[in-house]
Amino acid sequence: MAVQDPWTHRTVLLNEAVAALHIQPDGHYIDATFGRGGHSRLILSQLSAAGRLTAFDKDLEAVAEAKTLSDARFSIRHEGFKHLGDLPPACAAGVLMDLGISSPQIDNPARGFSFRGDGPLDMRMDTTRGQSVAEWLADAETDTIAEVIREYGEERFAGQIAKAIDRRRQERGPVGTTAELAEVVAGAVKTREPGKDPATRTFQAFRIFINAELEELQQALEASLKVLQPGGRLVVISFHSLEDRIVKQFIAEHSREVYDRRAPFAEPKPMRLKALERTKPGDEEVAANPRSRSAVMRVAERTEVPVQAITQRYPGGAA
Repeated sequence: MAVQDPWTHRTVLLNEAVAALHIQPDGHYIDATFGRGGHSRLILSQLSAAGRLTAFDKDLEAVAEAKTLSDARFSIRHEGFKHLGDLPPACAAGVLMDLGISSPQIDNPARGFSFRGDGPLDMRMDTTRGQSVAEWLADAETDTIAEVIREYGEERFAGQIAKAIDRRRQERGPVGTTAELAEVVAGAVKTREPGKDPATRTFQAFRIFINAELEELQQALEASLKVLQPGGRLVVISFHSLEDRIVKQFIAEHSREVYDRRAPFAEPKPMRLKALERTKPGDEEVAANPRSRSAVMRVAERTEVPVQAITQRYPGGAA
């Protein structure tokens, strides 16, 4: 029986993402971001007894949910998806990365991801390690805070917000809760798009920074090239422009032959990926789940064999 969760989660592009993996029943697949397991459960339903699914997640609540799946074909790793590279070369017929933060994470005030409910200013995906946002903000330089807000939140008022946070620290002590941060930001941001909370971009920026999300995404994408078999599918669902830009550029970079200008007569390095499709949620899904509206799914296919895979193969059991 699944863990009872008061905060429900709707998996975005569920059927589209699993269809894009082009499931081979006996294959080994990787759900790089288990979340609440929507994609994993659908993948398992399409695998034979010989198929395998390995999942990754840093969130302890997600890992607890994964452990309720009593299925010998499935295993969960409590670590970030940058560790994809720890798996053997060419072991996977498909890799799925759903980069969205889950609704239980957003809606639970104790996790500190949202300004919609007051709670500790944490925002860590893995609460067993690293600094919380509150701990980081207590000592961070004002210029550093502004840089983080500007780079990861694409916020034009980054400087004003950082200075407001510093004033708050000087006058009343460090910002410790989500409501306190939202109040500080609202006081610094004088204009905002209709219907958008002034704190949206700042909360996004701090979450991305504290979890090193973009750096981990880049590492995971590189690792996917190692673990995918020829013909294996890479499916990535992103939810904001910073993520999607990295995914788009990564696929584009590896979807062309590379010529060495220093050796004009040498054979070019073959392309490693073939771009297949770009998909967004349909009107019906967006109406049922407004949080899906910003999602973009990109799909690519592995085109060449990793050198190491000539002498290694995935050892049958769960990872």
